[in-house]
Amino acid sequence: MDIATLKELHPDHFARATAIRMLAIDAVEAANSGHPGMPMGMADVATVLFEKHLRFDASAPDWADRDRFILSAGHGSMLLYALLHLTGYEDMTLDQVKNFRQLGSITAGHPEFGHAKGIETTTGPLGQGIANAVGFAMAEEALRARFGKKVVDHYTYVIAGDGCLMEGISHEAIGLAGMQKLGKLIVFWDDNNISIDGKISLSDVTDQQKRFQAAGWHVVECDGHDPEDINEAIVKAKSTKKPSMIACKTHIGFGSPNRQDTAKAHGAPLGAEEIALVRDAYGWPHGPFDIPADILNAWRAIGSKGASDRTEWQERLATLSASRQKEFERVMSGEAPRKLASTVRALKKQISESRPKVATRKSSEMALEVLNPAVPETLGGSADLTGSNNTKTPDLGIFNPENRKGRYIHYGIREHGMAAAMNGMALHGGVKPYGGTFMCFTDYARGAMRLSALMGIPVTYVMTHDSIGLGEDGPTHQPVEHLAILRATPNINVFRPADTVETAEAWEIALSSTSTPSVLALSRQGLPTVRTEHKTKNLTAQGAYVLAEATTRRQAVLMATGSEVEIALAAREMLEQQGIGTRVVSMPCAELFAAQDEKYRRKVLPAGAVRVAIEAGVRQGWDRWLLGERGREAKAGFVGMDGFGASGPAEELYEKFGITAENVVETVKAML
Repeated sequence: MDIATLKELHPDHFARATAIRMLAIDAVEAANSGHPGMPMGMADVATVLFEKHLRFDASAPDWADRDRFILSAGHGSMLLYALLHLTGYEDMTLDQVKNFRQLGSITAGHPEFGHAKGIETTTGPLGQGIANAVGFAMAEEALRARFGKKVVDHYTYVIAGDGCLMEGISHEAIGLAGMQKLGKLIVFWDDNNISIDGKISLSDVTDQQKRFQAAGWHVVECDGHDPEDINEAIVKAKSTKKPSMIACKTHIGFGSPNRQDTAKAHGAPLGAEEIALVRDAYGWPHGPFDIPADILNAWRAIGSKGASDRTEWQERLATLSASRQKEFERVMSGEAPRKLASTVRALKKQISESRPKVATRKSSEMALEVLNPAVPETLGGSADLTGSNNTKTPDLGIFNPENRKGRYIHYGIREHGMAAAMNGMALHGGVKPYGGTFMCFTDYARGAMRLSALMGIPVTYVMTHDSIGLGEDGPTHQPVEHLAILRATPNINVFRPADTVETAEAWEIALSSTSTPSVLALSRQGLPTVRTEHKTKNLTAQGAYVLAEATTRRQAVLMATGSEVEIALAAREMLEQQGIGTRVVSMPCAELFAAQDEKYRRKVLPAGAVRVAIEAGVRQGWDRWLLGERGREAKAGFVGMDGFGASGPAEELYEKFGITAENVVETVKAML
C-alpha cells in the first residue's frame, strides 16, 4: 500500500505510525549515526501490533504475564525507543530519544537489556533475538505448565530482518521452535529485500517462507504497510498451535523519495534535504521531535490499555494459595530457594567421607541429583551429548509438546541455539536454565555466551571434556585455549573444579547468581576427592584457597585447577620429601579470587616463594597470579600446554606434554 492510499484509508493509523518514523529519522539525524530505514519500513507493523495485540502496561513494565516484544533486528533500535516513548514508559523520555547513541543515554546504538524498561534482551548481533525468543517461549510454556494458564499465558513477538535469517543461529532456532511447537511465538519477517551491500539477491536465494514451513512453522504473508492485512495475519498466527512466521512485505526507508528500497536507507542519516522531502511526503509539518498532542495522547492510551488486563491478572494470581503465590514470586525474582545451601552442605559432607574417584562431569551429575529436586525451577538440557555431559537426572522428565512439565530439553546439535535460548529463558524469568556440550564447542556457542555476560544474566554452561584428558578424540575436541578465552570475557565465572566437593560448591554459586553467567569446565577422566576434610564454608566462593600447607619453611606455591590439582598434590609430596616446603593452592574460579580483598589474596599468595601454575591449557591469564600479586618472573613457572593436543590415551598425553608431578618438581627446583 502506498502512502497516499494509506493516508486516505487509515488516517489515524498513518499518523501514529508516522510518529514512529519521524522520531527515528530525527534521532538518527541528531546523532549523525544510526539506521532509519528499518523503523520507517516496519512502523506500520509495530503500530498494529502494539495497538491491537500486544498485551502490556507501560506503567508496570515488569508485569510477569505481559507479552514480550523482541527486536531481533537490533540495528533498528529507534523503532523500539520510539514505541517505548510514545506509549509512556517512564524512563524513555523525549530527552533520552534526543540523546540517541550518546554516552550515558539509555538509548544505545543497539538495544541493551537493563538500560531501559521494555528492552527485553540485548540485540544487534543478528539472529540472537530470534533465538532468544525461542527461549522466552519455552520458559512461558514451562511456567504455564507449572503454575497454570490463569497466571501464565502470554505471547512472544519478534521482529527479524533478512540478516537475522541469514545468520546460522536462526536455522538452529527455527528448527528447535518448530519441533517444540511453540504456538505462542510469532515472528515478523521484515521482507524488504535489502542488506548493507544491496539487494538480497547479491548473496541469497533462500525461499524463507518454505524454509520456515519445512521446519514446522505456520507461515502467512501480508502487505507490511496495510494495517488491515497486518492485523488479519496476526489473528491467523494466534489461531494456530505452531510457531508462526508472518512475512511482511515492506519498503525500507518507506516514503523517502531517493532512499526507499535502497541500501542507502539502511545505516546512515537521511540528511536535511531528504528529511524535508520525507516530511512533505508524509504531510508532517512538525519540527524535529515534535509529536502533536492528539497523536501522543492516542499512543499513551495504547500504553495504558493493558492496565485492566494486569488488574484482572493480579486478581487471578490472588486465587492461588499463599504458598503458590510466594513460590511464583520467588522464581520470577530469581531468588534461590533457602534449602539450596543446606542441600549442598549435606552432599559435601557425604563426599568428604566416601571420597569417590569420579570425573567431575559425574560429580556434576551427582550434584544435580540432589539440586534439581531442591531447585524446581531448573530447566536443563544438552546439545545432543546428554550421556557425555551427565546433565539429565531421573526426576526431570523431557520437556516437549506432550509434556510441558518436563524439565530437560533435547536441544539437538545446536550449541549456539541452545545458548541463545537459555539467555531467553533467563531473561523471561521463572526458570534457571543450564545446558551442556563439550568444552571445545564453546566456540560454537560463543556469540550467545558473550551476550550472557554482557547482559548479566545467570545462565549456567556445563562444559565437559575440558582438556587433553578427554584422550582419544584428539586435538579437534581437546580444548587448550578455551579457558583463557572465557576468562578473558568480562563478567563470567569460569569454574574448573578439582573434585565433587568443589563441583557442588560451584553449582551452589551458579544457582545463587543473579547477575553473572557461570561456566563449569568438567573432566572426562576420573579424579580423586581432594577435599577430604568437610568444611561447611563454600571455599570455591573465595576463588582460590590453600588446599595443602607446607610442613617446613615454605619455598614453593603450586597453583592448579581441575584435574591438575591431584598432580600438584603429588608434586608437593615429592618436594616435601626432599625438604622443600610446598603449599598447594586450588583455584577453581580465578574471577572470584580476583574479587577477594587484598588481605585474603596476600594470605593465599604471599611474597617470596617460587610459584608454579599447573593447568592443561595455555598459559594466557595465569601471569596475573605468577608475576603479579607479589610474584616475580625469576620465580614463576608454568606447566601446561603451548600448542594443540594429540589423539591418544589421556595418561600418555599428560606424559607427552609434560604435565606430570615429576615435571612440576623439576620446574620448582630449577628456580630455587
